[in-house]
Amino acid sequence: MNTKISLAALTLCFSAVAFAQEEKPKNPLTISGYAETYFQYDTNNPINNSRPEFIYSHNRNNEVSLNLTFVKANYETEKVRTNLAIAAGSYMNANYAAEPGVLKNIYEANVGFKVAKNQNLWLTAGIFPSHIGYESAVGADCFTLTRSIMAENSPYFEAGAKITYVSPSGQWELTGLYLNGWQRIQRVDGNTTPSFGHQIIFRPLAKFSINSSSFIGNDKADNLRQKRYFHDLYVAYDLTRKVKLLAGFDIGWEQAAPQSEDYNKWYGASVMMQLMVTDKLNFAVRGEYYQDKKGVIIASGTPNGFETFGVSLNADYKITPNLMWRTEVKNYSSKEAIFVKNTAEVSDTSFSINTSLAIKF
Repeated sequence: MNTKISLAALTLCFSAVAFAQEEKPKNPLTISGYAETYFQYDTNNPINNSRPEFIYSHNRNNEVSLNLTFVKANYETEKVRTNLAIAAGSYMNANYAAEPGVLKNIYEANVGFKVAKNQNLWLTAGIFPSHIGYESAVGADCFTLTRSIMAENSPYFEAGAKITYVSPSGQWELTGLYLNGWQRIQRVDGNTTPSFGHQIIFRPLAKFSINSSSFIGNDKADNLRQKRYFHDLYVAYDLTRKVKLLAGFDIGWEQAAPQSEDYNKWYGASVMMQLMVTDKLNFAVRGEYYQDKKGVIIASGTPNGFETFGVSLNADYKITPNLMWRTEVKNYSSKEAIFVKNTAEVSDTSFSINTSLAIKF
């Protein structure tokens, strides 16, 4: 009889401990990080060891370099969320060159709160990843090792405030943005005008989504004001469990001069396919085109402006679930000779090989 009572008491004790463990609240604070190193060789072998000026990510040539590394703290509860990430690397040097002081190393810093108790509606302010494009600065999250010309020449990050609504079904995500400028943390000196943006994501199916994003504003001082309008459209589709497709198109207009009624136009397009051969081995291919004849975004210094085709082939191997070895071969072909060679001559092609190690933790 006493043995039965002891066993019952022991079982009750274990049950209480298990229940207490199940009820233990989740820690709202998480620490994560990312690091990506790379070696790249451009057959033009430019004398300054830099890739063409329109390349901002993986832009060092013929040297082992750090593209991006950051440590991120995320705090999230039912009503509040905040992110802080401090970063370094050649990506930061290139993209944050216009920012002053310590702002050059802030990858992300924002605070948000839930506006409506019964709706998935959030207001966020600070520095956050751009709402434009399907490629991010975190290479391990992208199909290819390097970014497309479209991604390199539209904002990677932005600062301001945004309000985001996600429908109960998750099919619709709507965002309105108030921004400090075109890839700006600190507004340009002499500029007193805000910029605006929108993002609409529609997911009719779990394997299919359509994205529309825009930017409207002026990225110059008020006395040099030139209105800029930009739109990004892309479609993502999982053809099968192992084959994924991405296709995007960007187009922009900017006033040819202050107060002008004429506008200069630029646009780009990109198509990608990823094939997951095994759980560890992936391949990807990308074709792209970019035109900016008036040099609004990419100033080539040539009579006919910038017009370039690109194609790349990518292979990824997951050494561990969070460590990826990537290799990419890429060729650019331009209508003008714009690629600087080691001999100080210029070429209309640029062929490169890039290999990297990327880890998320």
